[in-house]
This record gives sequence, structure tokens and C-alpha cells, in this order.
Amino acid sequence: MKQEFIFIGPPGSGKGTQTKILSKEYNLPHVDTGSLLREEVASASKEGELAKQFIDKGQLVPAELVSKIIKNRLLKEDCKNGFILDGYPRSIEQAELLDKILKEIDENTNTSIKVFYFEIEEKKLIERLVNRRTCSKCGAIYNLKTMEIKDKNRCEKCGGELTRRKDDTEEVAKKRFDTYFQETEPLIDFYKKRGILITINADNDIKSIYEKLKGAIK
Repeated sequence: MKQEFIFIGPPGSGKGTQTKILSKEYNLPHVDTGSLLREEVASASKEGELAKQFIDKGQLVPAELVSKIIKNRLLKEDCKNGFILDGYPRSIEQAELLDKILKEIDENTNTSIKVFYFEIEEKKLIERLVNRRTCSKCGAIYNLKTMEIKDKNRCEKCGGELTRRKDDTEEVAKKRFDTYFQETEPLIDFYKKRGILITINADNDIKSIYEKLKGAIK
């Protein structure tokens, strides 16, 4: 059976960490929308060139264009047994476009679709973002408050410098959280009505969250 997992939740809720672990264990491609858009722009593909025009102006890439890029990615050979979609959809409009994509690519295919919603309180999310650090070399993510780190300036995996993202401030984090819920909260009901939404308590340790995910997949 083809397995398709969709992850939704506010920035910093831990989706990225869990999807990477899940991708490795289940041998399914992790399709991160942000990374995918950057790759398209870097490759100077037709869609990438179009997306760049909007990005350079500080504008959002149109939903139709994003869906085209997503569709091209999901049609690749490594997605034939399923995929993990992270960061898409972010609105009802995108969800409806995704429905059309999946209806087309999954025709005559036995498919299981699950949507994981990472739920976390605003206060706790902001605290997590403010204390988040990223390795400038390998990209590993740490949290100065919830993780035991010998050297708070160095990555324990590769020794690279740990840096703080420019947008990981309380003010910016709150704006991102507010924007997320204005745009994405309707998706919760959208998928809940279909009976495929699984709510995950994101205010927990990595291992506990992953065990919850695995239990829901079985």
C-alpha cells in the first residue's frame, strides 16, 4: 500500500525533526516545501525561474505555481511507494489543489493518507524558538533549554558553530505563529472531517513524539 503522510503545524513545532526520522526508517522521501522551492530556483527550471520573480520581490509564490512544483516532485520515481509532505498545504486553497494532484497521481492505486497536526501552545512554541540553535555546518538543530549540550556554541555531531536564526526572536516568532493560525487553522477542520487528521502533542520529547507517530501509522 502506498503511504502518504502530510505534516502540518506552526514553525518550530518539531515537524522537521520527526519527518527526517520517519523518512529514514520508512524509506520514504521527505518533501519539504521550503527546500523544494529553493532547489527549483537554484536549478533555474521553468517553474523555478517563475518562482524567483515573486521571491525576489518579497511576494508569496502563487498557489498554482507551488502546486505545479509539488506535483512534479511527487511524480518522481522515489515517490511511487509514498512520501512525507512537510510544509504543504498551508491553506484551504492549497489543500484543494493537493486533492487534485493526489487524485491524478494515485489513480487506481491502493493508498493510505494520514495528516499529522503538531499542536503546541503559543507560549511554549515561542520559548522553543528563542532557544533554538542550528549548526552552521551540518544543519543539526539544538535547543539550549530542553537539551543537554556540553558546549552551547559547538555542534556535538560535527563541531560546527551553533548559530541563532535571525527570525528566532520573540517578536518575530509571535508574528509567525499568528500568521500560521490565520492561514492554516482551517486545515485542521478540513482534514478532521475526512477522518484522516491525527493530532500530536508537540510539547514532548523527540522519542515520545516519534513513538506516537509510529503508533498512529500502524
